[in-house]
Amino acid sequence: MFTVALAKGALLKESVSMFSNVGLDFSSVLEDSNRQLMIPSVCGRAKALLVRNSDVPVYVAYGQAQLGIVGFDVLQEQKLKVANLVDLGFGACHMSVAVKSCSGYLSASDLPPNCRVASKFTNCAKNYFDQIDLPVELVHLSGSVELGPITGMAEAIVDLVATGRTLRDNGLIEIEELFKSTARLVGHPLSLRLDEGTLQDIIDSIQTLSLIKHSPDGKK
Repeated sequence: MFTVALAKGALLKESVSMFSNVGLDFSSVLEDSNRQLMIPSVCGRAKALLVRNSDVPVYVAYGQAQLGIVGFDVLQEQKLKVANLVDLGFGACHMSVAVKSCSGYLSASDLPPNCRVASKFTNCAKNYFDQIDLPVELVHLSGSVELGPITGMAEAIVDLVATGRTLRDNGLIEIEELFKSTARLVGHPLSLRLDEGTLQDIIDSIQTLSLIKHSPDGKK
């Protein structure tokens, strides 16, 4: 039996559906009455750990889960040693720099040196501003980073954007896109090397399904 790490929240429903399509039924995690954090599949071939999105690569990196599904943004932020196996295509969003719409800034390079930038993704933000050679003071916030510019604590934010509605509703605009993010199937490198075919069969099936789902005509 092997273990899969599933992320609570926006990716959960499609993650469960993806595994169901390859014969691993973890659908009980979607029931409102479910309070279990470790769930066996109906077939008994695997079990799932229900964890926070940011914890998925941690469980996979340390070998408590052999496979997991997590957003690419988390992989970029944490840089843990996991194998990035398949781009699953769902959960699409992007990492952006945003500022107050009245700020007058048109790009990230317009920001003043040493200004404050608020983010939950401070490693991603640091890497980006290092690349454009702009020194900034990073302020780590766990939520509602939009309040940074609104309150005047920060000149800008670096955050995930899906529809952009939250930014618009709070008077913010995007001025730079850092990278796009989608859900990724990840694996524990040592477990993959020692695998006798069980994990690879699951990986191959998921890759095939993902290709079919996202091909223009719905066919491989």
